[in-house]
Amino acid sequence: MSIADRFESAEHQSNLAHFAAIIKLAGVDGPINPDEEIVLKRLAFKLCISEDEVKLILKDPKKYPFIPHYRLEDRIERLQDLCGIIYADHEVDEEERKLIYKYALGLGFTSDRAKKEIEKCTMIFNGSTESTD
Repeated sequence: MSIADRFESAEHQSNLAHFAAIIKLAGVDGPINPDEEIVLKRLAFKLCISEDEVKLILKDPKKYPFIPHYRLEDRIERLQDLCGIIYADHEVDEEERKLIYKYALGLGFTSDRAKKEIEKCTMIFNGSTESTD
């Protein structure tokens, strides 16, 4: 296996783990609804995850360990993906808030930075264009 193949394989594994985290968030407030399904299909395409892989992840999302990214831009993008699924149904409950915060910490954000980035995501998904910086 070449270095490029190993990188692609590791990147794909990271994408699978990220998608599993998104699935877990989607299911925290009950069964996945049609709005969440739309977001999941879009994210699966973005992450190059096949329909067969989606089915496997849906069966057991806990099987895929969470893998944080090193680059800040990648971590922010991952957090935005995660926020996208909790805002898909236009309602965010307390369990979703707790889990997105845990994921933000798992991505490597400090507690304060996690709260700040989640607030930015909230503004984006609520349609606000004001910056929190």
